[in-house]
Amino acid sequence: MFRTALRNVLAHKARLLMTVLAVTLGVAFVSGTLVFTDTLSKALSGQSAKSFDGVAVSVTSHGSTTNEDGVKEGEPGISQKTLDRVKGLPGVDAVSGRVSGFAGVGDENGKLIGSGWANRGSNYAPVKDGKDPRYGFTDGTGPAAAGQIALDKETAKQGSYKVGDKVRVATNGPVKEYTLAGVFTTDDGQVNAGGSLVLFDTSVAQQLYLQPGFYQELLVGAKDGTTADTLLAEIKPLLAKNTTAKTGAALAAEQAKSIEREMAGMSTALLIFAGISLFVGIFLIYNTFTMLVAQRTKELALLRAVGAKRGQVIRSVLAEAGVVGIISATIGLISGIGLAIGIRALMDSLGAKVPAGDLIIAPGTVIVALVIGVVVTTLAALVPAWRTGRIPPVAAMGSAHLPATAKSLVLRNVFGILLGLLGTGIVFLGVSMGSDGKETVAAGGFFLMLGLIVLLPLLSRPVIAAIRPLLERVFGVPGKLAAQNAVRNPRRTAVTAASLAIGLTLVTAMSVMGITMGKAVDRMSTDKLKADYKVTMSGGMGGLDKSVAETLAKAPGIKAVSPQTAGYLKIGGEFRSASGVNPAAIGDLLNVEVVSGQLGSLAKGEVAVADTTAKKSGLSVGSVLQVQYDDGTKAQLKVGAVYKELDSLLSPYVLDNKILAAHSEDQYIPEVYVNTVGGESKAGEKAVIDALGNNPAISVATQQDMRNEMGGMVNLALNIMYGLLGMALIISVLGVVNTLAMSVFERTQEIGMLRAIGLDRARVKNMIRLESVVISLFGAVLGVVVGVFLAWAGGTTFSKSVPGYELVLPWDRIGLFLLLAALVGVLAAMWPARSAARLNMLTAIKTE
Repeated sequence: MFRTALRNVLAHKARLLMTVLAVTLGVAFVSGTLVFTDTLSKALSGQSAKSFDGVAVSVTSHGSTTNEDGVKEGEPGISQKTLDRVKGLPGVDAVSGRVSGFAGVGDENGKLIGSGWANRGSNYAPVKDGKDPRYGFTDGTGPAAAGQIALDKETAKQGSYKVGDKVRVATNGPVKEYTLAGVFTTDDGQVNAGGSLVLFDTSVAQQLYLQPGFYQELLVGAKDGTTADTLLAEIKPLLAKNTTAKTGAALAAEQAKSIEREMAGMSTALLIFAGISLFVGIFLIYNTFTMLVAQRTKELALLRAVGAKRGQVIRSVLAEAGVVGIISATIGLISGIGLAIGIRALMDSLGAKVPAGDLIIAPGTVIVALVIGVVVTTLAALVPAWRTGRIPPVAAMGSAHLPATAKSLVLRNVFGILLGLLGTGIVFLGVSMGSDGKETVAAGGFFLMLGLIVLLPLLSRPVIAAIRPLLERVFGVPGKLAAQNAVRNPRRTAVTAASLAIGLTLVTAMSVMGITMGKAVDRMSTDKLKADYKVTMSGGMGGLDKSVAETLAKAPGIKAVSPQTAGYLKIGGEFRSASGVNPAAIGDLLNVEVVSGQLGSLAKGEVAVADTTAKKSGLSVGSVLQVQYDDGTKAQLKVGAVYKELDSLLSPYVLDNKILAAHSEDQYIPEVYVNTVGGESKAGEKAVIDALGNNPAISVATQQDMRNEMGGMVNLALNIMYGLLGMALIISVLGVVNTLAMSVFERTQEIGMLRAIGLDRARVKNMIRLESVVISLFGAVLGVVVGVFLAWAGGTTFSKSVPGYELVLPWDRIGLFLLLAALVGVLAAMWPARSAARLNMLTAIKTE
């Protein structure tokens, strides 16, 4: 029987090719994901370990803390005195003190080099022979004076900088010009991820990022014969309470675990889409083996007649599936390795540098690929194999294709209705739970989709019957025959439509939710914004220096300026977020809708409270708040205004920024809003940029820039989703091809008769094409309807956290999805339609 199974695999290469392709795509995605994430994780871990080479112990300061009374406790960092004490220990070979923070370098056009979040500055700290072992210089030397810097090799290359050139460097304040003293190479992870690194003289770095005479970190090397644990025990007694010390090996292990967790998240997301592709592929495999079994009905019956038992026949079909699964898994594994290499090359070409390292093909990846390929194929072939064993030899030898019994269809419909009702009920339960119902809605959607798949045979007849008159009117006899053929075998039509329905459900749900969220965020961020420009740090890297707002306020061509300072007030024993603004300008920059009171009361030292917060806390205009500032100072604030909440733009409590500044040493200013004379224009934008010294680290965005940023994020996410789900739709196309090929095979005699009574080849092709389009659109329409429903349900769980949320139906995209489904039907029908049209009518009529 095994030889028979192997012969059958080789005898139906064309049919099985589509099954192999479907499984291969899924396995390739799974194995490619595992290989890529393993490779990237290993490379990042190796790179992380390199950064701790020669480091026996690392000492880290957590800075000074503020107690409940606002009094600062502890030193701002590790003092020079502590460094000297550590250096004097008998087991210490060398100690290097480090400080770091943001530093951006502009290219020849003034544009920031690097990715923003990974642009860093640090100090050059020579420990032996006047060298810092963490950096290898290819040209020049490390900075030795306040006006000098060193740049990593890639940043110097991108900026076309050479030793001796003047380089403009920005932190979170004004741009300063330095002389380039040297160019170096480094294993720093952020540099290798596309960032930049600027090395300053230690005193300059301390002034920029901390405080003169203090360090954020100490890297300690051990003398020969001294273990890291011994050294750690000696160092700990010398440290302050706000400082921790760990061995370099422990820190490397922690970073490796952190990288592994991050990779696990990425891997899980990609594997979910691979799972969707494999799930869709099950329907294709099911159809393929149903077709192969139907084509070999007589052959299988003859095997039964000469003594083969039912179990042997079933096992022969499953053996075929196993062989196909092994072949598919092997090809998929090889393709997955190629995919991982391709992703790595693509990331490099896009500037997202991947650390160098060997390709990791773990034994577990090989096992998973083989298991998935064989198990998925075998499970999908299980039902056709079971049905094969139930065919009576006499009936099979008489070519009686046994349709599904009425009883089995009734049971299927009842089960499908129960699943559908269960899924719908769970979805509505999730909707009633509000923001806590996300997972519940997702679970309900899963059961609803299963119910839909089970009910598709029942739904196919009325839905296709409804469009049959239109097909007849427009396409005549081919249209009528196509509609009849589409429902002739409702099970097979349902299986084919299911793959398209699943793909379109996911695509539609993601599109509707993505575009709805994008519109909501767009309205939330721009409809309430009256400012011409928003000034922020490039790449969202930290806050702005207070000098930015001060500089803009004095610049020519600037009409109104207000920082949006993020701070805290302690009210009723709890910390509440507060915004510091310029009372004289905030009304011109933000569309603040005052519910009661006057916004101008901010200038009198009063506070404005968001309406939702005022309602919860029982506050109104005239109420007095007992507050405590960052420095511990206690005071009373009178409520001067209640405004309609601006969640993304202002905190629940708003007051004059001068008050917050008086009680905080280091204010965090995420953005500054600006209006220019004459409104938004090229000249106005230039006035803002020039006022800030053409700072490469600072971004000046118009309202349209903000819209584009929000829309770009949503579109990027959607495009990634479309690309990943495209695999499922490709498999769906193969499923339609299979179904039509099976339909042509079963109707060979009928097609011959139609040709004999006058249906020419062109109309035969048209009939097959229309049948394909009908099946494709049937699945697509159901998928779109369910997708919109799930998007509505999922959206309700986000609506309360996104002000102005309103469901948006992207009719253009939905129309495009349906058009693509129809195109899928046309393309999938090309080969089966051609085969049907080329049938010899006399031979076809004689076919049993």
